[in-house]
Amino acid sequence: MAQSIDHLPNTAPAAEIAARVEEHGAVIIDDPLDADVLSRFNAELDVDFAQTPDGRELANETYEAFFGKQTRHLSAVAGRSRVFAEEVLIHPALLAVCDEVLLGNCANYRLNVAHVLDRGPGSEIQYPHRDEAVWPHVPHPHAPIQLASVIALEDFTTENGATRIVPGSHKWEDRQRVAEEDEFVSAEMTAGSAVIYSGATIHGGGSNTTTDQRRRGMHMSYLVGWLRTEENNYLTVPLELVKTLPKRAQELLGYQSHDAIKWAGGACGLVNTFDPMVLLERGEL
Repeated sequence: MAQSIDHLPNTAPAAEIAARVEEHGAVIIDDPLDADVLSRFNAELDVDFAQTPDGRELANETYEAFFGKQTRHLSAVAGRSRVFAEEVLIHPALLAVCDEVLLGNCANYRLNVAHVLDRGPGSEIQYPHRDEAVWPHVPHPHAPIQLASVIALEDFTTENGATRIVPGSHKWEDRQRVAEEDEFVSAEMTAGSAVIYSGATIHGGGSNTTTDQRRRGMHMSYLVGWLRTEENNYLTVPLELVKTLPKRAQELLGYQSHDAIKWAGGACGLVNTFDPMVLLERGEL
């Protein structure tokens, strides 16, 4: 039988949140996004969603099946929403957990992907998966390489398709094991809350069995700085926009080199031997 998913208040220490992720594979943080941020973020997304049909054409049939025909999908959120780029992306509570989970395995981390899924009535159960399967060449077992989250931009219920999690699956030695239906738990949570989970935890969107409710949520994850990100943030976020963002947002969008020299390694992401952040500050990019 499935375990439950713990809920913690948004005031919980980052170390406690990280410990729950390490132990159970996932934890729900109640309301890290307050009502004001949530309202302004959704208002920005509404503009793009008004022009986005259900099941729009994606790169191939695999992606279309993965996201679903009753789903409106927006990628490149950092290039679409100021609220995201200036407030959500650099939310101190989220980054504090990233520090706890990821910094033991990298010099720094960055945004891997941020996209919003607005799942309509009739949306089917999403194929269960591990997010870190994107990097199959990283030998298993390994230290954490990714910290993922789904942020509820509307209330998540079992009926409207809340994300389904398999607690403990991040520890399974048999990576080919298929989760049984009774091992899944719906991450029911209020708008503004987030389920934070390991990249090794099996999960997927639930089916929306309602007739009149859409379920909007954002998948966002952070990745160690020495791996290639899923989303190409250099191309999806215009450089002129990047120049106007807070320094921490610039770093998380990939403009900070990954400098492992103090570990007898080297640096990745340099421009003429310089950290791009130096060149941004000088106005030379």
